[in-house]
Amino acid sequence: MTSRRAERRGHGPRGPVLPPEVPRWRSRAEEFDAAALEAFAEIDQHWHTRLQHLDLAVDMVPRMRLRPGESWPEEVVADGLVPLARLVPAGVDRSGQPTRARLVLFRRPLTRRAPDPDDLRDLIYSVLVELVSQHLEISPDEVESGPDGP
Repeated sequence: MTSRRAERRGHGPRGPVLPPEVPRWRSRAEEFDAAALEAFAEIDQHWHTRLQHLDLAVDMVPRMRLRPGESWPEEVVADGLVPLARLVPAGVDRSGQPTRARLVLFRRPLTRRAPDPDDLRDLIYSVLVELVSQHLEISPDEVESGPDGP
């Protein structure tokens, strides 16, 4: 019996496997995006006026490679040879249009380094603090404490 025939006879999927109230209802990508937005919101609440022209993006994997003998530039946060995130400065695209600065998180390398969701959120937060400090040209401690910090 094919699945098409089973569905026609009322034996196929009748609704979502998991209800929306269950934590596993969201996909891994949605969970990562939520953790990234939560971590960024914590930084943005202190620095919103200076981060208005900064975008947050997520890529599955980095599309960058190191050549032998090179090291990552300072706008890349890496764990050894593996980049975890990158600050892309504002500039001009191929068609001559201005682009906004953006923070790009690499989902696969970050999730592989975090054993559970709480650790993932903490890792994303620390990576974002590092990138925002580079963008604002201040120390990571100042980013965490906010503009009115000690």
